Amino acid sequence: MPPNFNHRLVDMQEIIPAISAVAGYVPDYILTNQELEKIVDTNDEWIRTRTGIKERRILKGEGKGTSVMATEVLKQLLSERNIDPKELDAIIVATVTPDYLFPTTANIVASNVGATNAFSYDLTAACSGFLYALETGSNFIRSGKYKYIAVIGADKMSSIVNYKDRNTCILFGDAGAGVLLERSTNGLGIKDSILRSDGSGGEFLYMKGGGSVNPASHETVDKEMHYLFQDGKTVFKFAVTKMAEVAVEIMERNNLKGDDIAYLVPHQANKRIIDATASRMGIGEEKVTINIDKYGNTTAATIPLCLWEWKSKFKKGDNIILAAFGGGFTWGATYLQWAYDSK
Repeated sequence: MPPNFNHRLVDMQEIIPAISAVAGYVPDYILTNQELEKIVDTNDEWIRTRTGIKERRILKGEGKGTSVMATEVLKQLLSERNIDPKELDAIIVATVTPDYLFPTTANIVASNVGATNAFSYDLTAACSGFLYALETGSNFIRSGKYKYIAVIGADKMSSIVNYKDRNTCILFGDAGAGVLLERSTNGLGIKDSILRSDGSGGEFLYMKGGGSVNPASHETVDKEMHYLFQDGKTVFKFAVTKMAEVAVEIMERNNLKGDDIAYLVPHQANKRIIDATASRMGIGEEKVTINIDKYGNTTAATIPLCLWEWKSKFKKGDNIILAAFGGGFTWGATYLQWAYDSK
């Protein structure tokens, strides 16, 4: 073992990644519950009481994919932090609705903003994608090799939702949001993360067509295999348990009580799941960021979208817990201390 090995380990452990900018983008078009009443057999009261959703945003326009939203997010991040695109080291886009299988959406976004010195790639972990990407980007910062990492969650869920399926079309919307990561200058930042997965749950939330098992064909299109499928009751049961468990676990691991938490930023899948998580954590409604009523479930975008909308309320040093559950199954929680006073 080299004589300076332990010294180098200590140095690496002292590097704390921090969020230095937050941005978000939602399309203009609003799809209300009342409009959905005209498309499928449902009604506003039924949707609101079971999900908490009143409306969601839809990206309209020929040839517009997820990269459109992710590009706007990255432009905002660069502007907020006042850095040149060429200073970016990496761009990670968490998404299950990429523009194409390849090139990656992140490659397209990098090109759109002129981030010619950055490496870029997509990460797929469904609704937990942002947390997976955030930990990945954080580790790049912790390595000491990189200065600026952009982490974006973006999904055009309307592209894979079957608007004849009353159980799923009411849930999802389109949006993008993200953060810029860099080395902390004040000891505040991303402190801990717990990420989990269980592939045995894949059959309950998936899209059957379009991959190497069922490549696109007339048959897969006719069988509507290119839309997402969800066994709602099973997914709810897993989500309401796992998201709460992992949020509590990360609190216990960091010796945090409910009173120590300034905000819970949960994945916006279902208001009842969010309420159950907050209850297990021992925190009140006033500490929970919620925008599911306006945007529905935007998959990888929900958590950063909440960070974007609530950033003016966050104070430097605030203890914040992020928690998510998604298809795969995937789930996780992140503990961070907010690193700056937002404008």
